[in-house]
Amino acid sequence: MSSPFESYDDLDDADERLGAADPAERRVAIIALGHSGDAAAVAHLARMVTDPDAGVRQQVAMALGEFDGPEAAEALVQLLVDPERIVASAAAESLAEFKDPASADAILPLVKHAHAFVRTGALRALKELRRKDTLKPALEALQDPDAAVRVQAIGVIGFLKLEESIPALTALIGDPDAHVRRAAVSALAFSHMKIAAETITRALKDSDWMVREMAAETLGLNINGAVAADPLIHCLADEFWQVRLKAIRSLGRMKILHAVRPIGHCITHEQANLRKEAAAALGEIAALDGEPFLALVANDLDPDVRKNARWALHQIAASKARAGS
Repeated sequence: MSSPFESYDDLDDADERLGAADPAERRVAIIALGHSGDAAAVAHLARMVTDPDAGVRQQVAMALGEFDGPEAAEALVQLLVDPERIVASAAAESLAEFKDPASADAILPLVKHAHAFVRTGALRALKELRRKDTLKPALEALQDPDAAVRVQAIGVIGFLKLEESIPALTALIGDPDAHVRRAAVSALAFSHMKIAAETITRALKDSDWMVREMAAETLGLNINGAVAADPLIHCLADEFWQVRLKAIRSLGRMKILHAVRPIGHCITHEQANLRKEAAAALGEIAALDGEPFLALVANDLDPDVRKNARWALHQIAASKARAGS
């Protein structure tokens, strides 16, 4: 089927099809406008945000996601507050793809909207825009009664990577919602402050395994993560293999020498992903003590485990050669 606006010599011709009585024809016209890539199409799409058909408004929200900038954002914020959830959800998805910082002006007022869904969508959209003036409303949103709103507020703060936000993030380690605690731990990865690493370390003992998993992973990314080497080694006995895997990865990334044997004892675990990660970590550390453990998986049934083991043995051999030269 050919596009109804194949040439786009005159976008004004779109108005005729956008005014068609059949909602299906209006949707086809909207799709074509979105696919056009012509910024002038945004004005035509914006006029359709009040269409009586929810399916048409949903299509408008998706089509506007093909663009970026204040004009498209202004149209999408109207759809984000649409009474039909399919429309509002489509608008939230499109806004989340925006990158133009100027779009924030249209989105910011919705951070204080009466409905939690709208507040969540607005904060999610602000994250990628990385505007410093979004920090204050995001910090205020950390007190929101809705956990989903708090999670998205953390996302805004985490993307800004401002040390002034660390006290607020560390305070969230005691939030009653596990998703909030997990997001806060992740957002602390960028900080050079010692209190950030200490807070992430405390999260290794969280009651929720997904929070512990995030803490184990984040310590490997934090500049002060090595201070938690021993707590990470302790995580190798966690009841959830996912936590063990992330702890192994971080210990390998930080090249913690006294973790070689504890990591080695995980290399015959029944979970192939864990064996693969253990082999890779032993290669990252490249200590001689790792060779006997790697020999145990030289003929592992999983090809990725065998591949990582060969690579790790090569790393250890190269380290020995450098030491002997």
